[in-house]
Amino acid sequence: MEKWADNRAWFLVLPVFAIVAISAIIPLMTVVNYSVQDIFGSDRVFVGAEWFEMVLRDRRLHEALGRQLLFSMLVLLIEIPLGVAIALCMPKQGWTASLALVLVALPLLIPWNVIGTIWIIFMRPDIGLLGVAVNSLGLDFDHTARPLDAWITVMLMEVWHWTPLVVLLAYAGLRAIPDAYFQAARIDGASAWAVFRFIQLPKMRGVLTIAVLLRFMDSFLIYAEPFVLTGGGPGNTTTFLSIHLVKIAVGQFDLGPAAAFSIIYFLIVLLFSWMFYQALQNVGTGDKG
Repeated sequence: MEKWADNRAWFLVLPVFAIVAISAIIPLMTVVNYSVQDIFGSDRVFVGAEWFEMVLRDRRLHEALGRQLLFSMLVLLIEIPLGVAIALCMPKQGWTASLALVLVALPLLIPWNVIGTIWIIFMRPDIGLLGVAVNSLGLDFDHTARPLDAWITVMLMEVWHWTPLVVLLAYAGLRAIPDAYFQAARIDGASAWAVFRFIQLPKMRGVLTIAVLLRFMDSFLIYAEPFVLTGGGPGNTTTFLSIHLVKIAVGQFDLGPAAAFSIIYFLIVLLFSWMFYQALQNVGTGDKG
């Protein structure tokens, strides 16, 4: 009877399994089914790995993957150090700490499509606040016509929108460090850099691992913001993997290639996330604190 009572706890997990099956497993199986068939209305022909071979040979996929990797690497190189630096400068206690946390978190509360609309207006060379300010310096900035300007605009938008997440995670990691470490550092006369290098940074390894993984996956799956801001242009300059996938699935309505693309996309994200996780786990493993 006691054994049965212990096993009844598993019934509490069943709703979770049901939700996951409906929201993830069933759609995934549908995509897998589409990826090996050629669909003509109600008729379906099994084609095996034909769509996968076609997608993997697609030059546009290779170009979109290159742009995506460059974008994600730039996001990590900018947002992680910037987020940690901002967290280090934030007040530690009192009402100013609460106010700083609220102000920092505000960009995270804005919907993704609204972010793109905000930056369209903000960067317009004729009426946008930043666009007019930049052009007043004689730089002739236009994110709708110049590839480099489009990249700069997308990067600024992404950094403004998501660096607060890194700040909040880093701040939480910093606040979790016991004061005893800092007291010992003051007694030893350690410099601010030594405190950061040997106390704060090692103790933040866990939250920074989460920050890197979240920001990499989010940036690798980005769609709404650049689509609203540039539509993937000018040309294909900002056509990332997600935008390229939507063009195939919705624009061309090629369900088979789009399904194969989706699976390849999913596997790429899993592969790089696993690589990042393994690399970060091997950093600072000598720290046992």
